[in-house]
Amino acid sequence: MKYSGQADYDHSTAPLIGVLLTNLGTPEAPTKEALRPYLKQFLSDPRVVEVPRAIWWFILNGIILNTRPKRSAEAYSEVWTARGSPLLYHLQDQVNGIQQRLTQSIGERIMVRGAMRYGKPSIGSVLEEMARAGVQRLVVMPLYPQYGGPTTGSTFDDLAEDFKRRRWLPDLRFISSYHDDPGYIDALVTSIKQHWSTHGRADKLIFSYHGMPERYLQNGDPYHCQCHKTTRLVAEVLSLSQDDFLTTFQSRFGREEWLKPYTDDTLKVLPDQGTQSVQIICPGFSADCLETIEEIGMENRDYFIEAGGERYEYISCLNAEPNHLDALTARIERELSGWLPKPFEGQECKRLALAIGAQH
Repeated sequence: MKYSGQADYDHSTAPLIGVLLTNLGTPEAPTKEALRPYLKQFLSDPRVVEVPRAIWWFILNGIILNTRPKRSAEAYSEVWTARGSPLLYHLQDQVNGIQQRLTQSIGERIMVRGAMRYGKPSIGSVLEEMARAGVQRLVVMPLYPQYGGPTTGSTFDDLAEDFKRRRWLPDLRFISSYHDDPGYIDALVTSIKQHWSTHGRADKLIFSYHGMPERYLQNGDPYHCQCHKTTRLVAEVLSLSQDDFLTTFQSRFGREEWLKPYTDDTLKVLPDQGTQSVQIICPGFSADCLETIEEIGMENRDYFIEAGGERYEYISCLNAEPNHLDALTARIERELSGWLPKPFEGQECKRLALAIGAQH
């Protein structure tokens, strides 16, 4: 983005601590016209698709952007609500809840905002808002519990690109993952137990995570390992046996091998193996979105029932549940250690700056 040319820093502005929560992104509307620029931005990211740029440019612009926007728009129309995109309004609710909690525990000099890696509100626009408000110390928390290059890594790339254009940079702390955070694990366990208390248990509990090309794992991405660790920690607290649960991967794209086992293929064969009821939770998603509501809640349900399964239940993401917000807030508060607000010395700072000719 281009900035207005005004100074990054005003010497008379009281300093704030900023907390930036980010998620993947969403189109502005469930239409083909809105999906095309969103998909172009998303699929143009070299972190997302690691294919030589010249080759990928022709595939993306010649094939994908001429076919996929219509199909994606139809899928988004299935999950769109009166509040708009689920991922966006869940992010807004998470921001509001964490702002309230941090204000109560730390005070008024804290500013919590949300941004999307792709689409709006963009990371750059929100960073500009925070800079103008006086944020001098910034914690960035991508809401991906498990680190992945195409998600968390890409978020840092966008953050760094914005910072490269700024004269003044805030102190920065970046939370790269929280896949084994005790509060996060407890929130997942509580969600599953609450579902069981209402619906009872199924034959199998499936932990479905977003997929990733297998070669990313071979090249050193820790995502696969962190997903399995999250599953193991939850299973241990729930005292599950190895036969009680599975870890699978969803949402693959393209023809190359992705992390296995695939969620959809697994659901198609489970009934023949004697599993007649399943419950699915998606611990890699901090909020419900297209991939959980439509893909897991609708499409994959059909696969299981058509294959002979009798009972299929999706356990919603943690969204803005109080214990989830408590866990995220506690993780942020640990990151804020040593950053608690101190008495403002801005007037002295402004006096000295104006004495040598500063304009702000």
